[in-house]
Amino acid sequence: MDRQENTANADEQSNSVTRAKGGIKTLPCILANDMCEKLAMVGFVKNMVNYFTDQLHMPITKAANTVTNFNGTQSLTPLVGAFIADSYAGKFLTIAVATIIYILGMSILTLSAAMPRLRPPPCGGNQVCKEADGGQETILYVSLILAAIGAGGIKPCVAPFGADQFIDEDPRKQSNKTSVYFNWYYFTMEASGLIAVTVLVYVQDNIGWGWGLGIPTILMALSIIPFVIGYPLYRNLAPAGSPYMRLLQVAIAAFKKRKASMVSDPRLLYVNEELDASISADGSLHHTKQLRFLDKAAIVTEEDIIKSSNKPNLWKLNTVHRVEELKCVIRLLPIWAVGILFSTASVQQNTFSIQQGKTMDRNLTKSFKIPSASMSIFTTLFNLFTIAVYDRLFVPLARKYTGHHQGINQLHRMAIGLFLAILATLIAGFVEMNRKHAALTNSKHPLSIFWLVPQYSLHGISEGFHSVARVQFFYDQAPESMRSTCSALFWTAIAAGNYMSTLLVSLVHKYSAGADGSNWLPNKNLNKGKLENFYWLLTILQLLNFVYFLLCTKFYTFKTLGSEKIEHEELREEAVELGIVS
Repeated sequence: MDRQENTANADEQSNSVTRAKGGIKTLPCILANDMCEKLAMVGFVKNMVNYFTDQLHMPITKAANTVTNFNGTQSLTPLVGAFIADSYAGKFLTIAVATIIYILGMSILTLSAAMPRLRPPPCGGNQVCKEADGGQETILYVSLILAAIGAGGIKPCVAPFGADQFIDEDPRKQSNKTSVYFNWYYFTMEASGLIAVTVLVYVQDNIGWGWGLGIPTILMALSIIPFVIGYPLYRNLAPAGSPYMRLLQVAIAAFKKRKASMVSDPRLLYVNEELDASISADGSLHHTKQLRFLDKAAIVTEEDIIKSSNKPNLWKLNTVHRVEELKCVIRLLPIWAVGILFSTASVQQNTFSIQQGKTMDRNLTKSFKIPSASMSIFTTLFNLFTIAVYDRLFVPLARKYTGHHQGINQLHRMAIGLFLAILATLIAGFVEMNRKHAALTNSKHPLSIFWLVPQYSLHGISEGFHSVARVQFFYDQAPESMRSTCSALFWTAIAAGNYMSTLLVSLVHKYSAGADGSNWLPNKNLNKGKLENFYWLLTILQLLNFVYFLLCTKFYTFKTLGSEKIEHEELREEAVELGIVS
């Protein structure tokens, strides 16, 4: 008994030391790194289509697809980075190494933009422009791949690493803390994006791409210094081995026992707190009634009768906690899929919306023209405004009516964002009709670029609702040991959305081509196309996506944490006799 008390006291002291670390003092060191990554990535991505068409002389559709392919790749690599962080390296080391790789990629990209021989010669007027040759494109793609790999280690780890600094023993308090944290995490990211789409885009268009890419590269190199210096302050959670292996073990164990009879009471399923200690520091996952066929992985058969001191064969028998880990991930996947079309619609701001802006009246004064890529400033401004108003005004007001500690739950917040995104795409189609009509009827007086403000603004508001909620949702609903992996789902949905955009653009460009050379998405002149039809196709797809999301929310079960206790002594005695409880 004394030995158990000493062990408990030692564990409590260890936990108190661990929890003494972290807190708000760590955020400047952590967020500085992610802000610089956002500054560099947004500053390039928002204007990338112009760089490809103006500097490398790519056709519009090829440039648009290159942008979405890159966005897709740099949003897909987080799945690999998250796996490395959760399984082997931990979040801190993954972020540090990824930052170095990112800096290398950005340095090569800066050199390719600054050195004339690394890009095709300039052209103007009616001159036929020469596209980049194989060597020049190779250098470009190598730099982009390195940047994508670096982003893969930063994106999925920084947000959960920051949230780890606010872990609380009370799940309710932790939920409130992480809700506020994710609102302001996203706010700082959008603030850095605001600088990117204003200052950096202006530098790129008016001073040069060498400086426009060199500035964020230098800032990125500087950001790693405070991040490393802050190491003694961080609350570092040790990696708990491959999460994918644990999920696979549960699936195989459930398949092997598919013919086993289900237990009459879920409290008779296998529990081993010592075995799960490294992956359940915040509490064991409660058993849920959904996906009950997976519970068979935790049924103890005569073959599984083991001594309490022995570790079970995890390919045949798993604990309730490990079974619930797999259930958590499976429940997240339908919600993850919703983000694909949301991202597909949003990414058009970086491609066709910018090309629209280039054909419009961009004069702010007689001597100053607004860069078309800087129109995304309205997305960022309205995103920042939405996040601030949501946290300070909407949540306290909604709390009075709903009684929910966060005002509304994350799924409701995501639904509002999805609906606003549909409106943004619908409006974009009507604006394109007006833009094209003005260009064809009076080419000397094109439509003002400020007609694009409504679609950009609505996208910003929708992201303030949907994207922030989705980041927090994946963190909160993830198993403790898989937070980086599940946070990567946010980025993989963006990746899939970009690839979906590439597919849609390619299919529409192919099948909308007419015998007379007409096309919804022409290679050179948008005035000869029907871009509005493409926007309305996206609107219809988003409506179907919204209905699908509502169905998902109806059947979703939120995870709950707590120690697994057996209330009735008879059940406990029976469980011990069967070897179910160690």
